[in-house]
Amino acid sequence: MTHDHDRLHDHDEHDDESEPRLKPDRPRVISDADRLRYEGYLAEILAALGLDLATPGTMATPRRFLRALFDTTSGYEGDPKLLTAFPTECLGGANCEIAQVVEGPIPFFALCEHHALPFFGNVYVGYVAHEGIIGISKLTRLVRVVTRRFGVQERMTYQICDELDRMMEPHGVAVYVEAHHLCTQMRGVREMHPKTRTTSYRGVYVESAQLRGEFFDVSGLRGGGS
Repeated sequence: MTHDHDRLHDHDEHDDESEPRLKPDRPRVISDADRLRYEGYLAEILAALGLDLATPGTMATPRRFLRALFDTTSGYEGDPKLLTAFPTECLGGANCEIAQVVEGPIPFFALCEHHALPFFGNVYVGYVAHEGIIGISKLTRLVRVVTRRFGVQERMTYQICDELDRMMEPHGVAVYVEAHHLCTQMRGVREMHPKTRTTSYRGVYVESAQLRGEFFDVSGLRGGGS
């Protein structure tokens, strides 16, 4: 956090919050007065839960907590470096419709919008190029833009798939996500080991079970789970 300004999402009533914004819009801005007010609210909540805020190690906890929330939700500001694409390396023929690019595991950390607790895991992305390819690092950037916000795994999975499909217009896109959810491990049923797995497909992946199987084989997922 800076002394004069911190970042906070500035909502536009015309924004579609169901879709990731890849281009930076307006920075999330919070005034000094609002920052102090929010830190005060957090201090009240933490103290009510039992945290002693009078120790040297905890006096700044409300400030650090607020900053951590801003850092972990930075995906709302988009990523301008996601816009780079390159001409396809495919020289024509049938192989252009079956040759996959597969990237993963791409680690991610997100915040559940139901309890504001973390869920984390890996994303695997595959696509069959049409007229363009994308830099491998851009797939990681796309995952980070979508996951560094409040959300749910199911929506996050199809958002990654839809956004890559929109950016590249490829023959097809496949996305597989596996994650541990702390909202089920720290509270509620307290499941310690199960993973939640979600998939989303577009284009030739919808039509071809063989291509989907190859995606999991190439990813090392062995039929749907690592």
